[in-house]
Amino acid sequence: MTTTALNLRDIHAFYGDSHILENVSFALGEGRLLGLLGRNGAGKSTCMNVVVGLLPARGGRVEVFGTDITRLPPEAIAARGIALVPQGRRIFKSLTVRENLIVAARPPGPGSRHAPWTTDTVFGMFPRLAERRHQYAAHLSGGEQQMLAIGRALMANPRVLLMDEPSEGLAPQIVADVMATIRKLKESGLSIVLVEQNPRLVLDIADDIAILNSGRVAVVSTPADIEREALDLTQHLGVY
Repeated sequence: MTTTALNLRDIHAFYGDSHILENVSFALGEGRLLGLLGRNGAGKSTCMNVVVGLLPARGGRVEVFGTDITRLPPEAIAARGIALVPQGRRIFKSLTVRENLIVAARPPGPGSRHAPWTTDTVFGMFPRLAERRHQYAAHLSGGEQQMLAIGRALMANPRVLLMDEPSEGLAPQIVADVMATIRKLKESGLSIVLVEQNPRLVLDIADDIAILNSGRVAVVSTPADIEREALDLTQHLGVY
């Protein structure tokens, strides 16, 4: 039986008076990759913000490996093994590549089954970052900045990795490189939520799929079932 790494149960979230997430529920199995799809504004990033504690849920429950983290502050949630690769990368541009990694370093928490991530292992996965370790992050290309954002999240030694639109704004070849990295992380046994607008990137790599539409879960399925049932994704995602 698959252990549940991350579980959202009946989540409600608001920005001011706007009800953004309504009764959202989905689960991520340990060592699996869940693709979270939806149009722009569907609530994908809001889900990620709720999980990491940047936006308090007004209803429902978030669990990590069976532990309730719903009311915890962001630093306590990070200590439970949750790391976010945020939309827009949000690296520290005034720091060097190596400094960006060091400031995010956190030892593996209880229950971690993975070898610790260090600057050496991150540089081993991203040789281009190793070559630029002493450069300021502001001088990196968009693809290199995305690699750094992923590496910085890995330095927290997470048990669950949340990735919010990692392909955004990147050239096709760089997108292919980023997706290859995500595949390697999945194969290492890391539990991953991959947020994307582009379903073509996700359906090829995901074990499970959840689709948000206007702040609600419209579909929970697998790529194989979506293909077998010829599910019409255009009604939820627009052009596909």
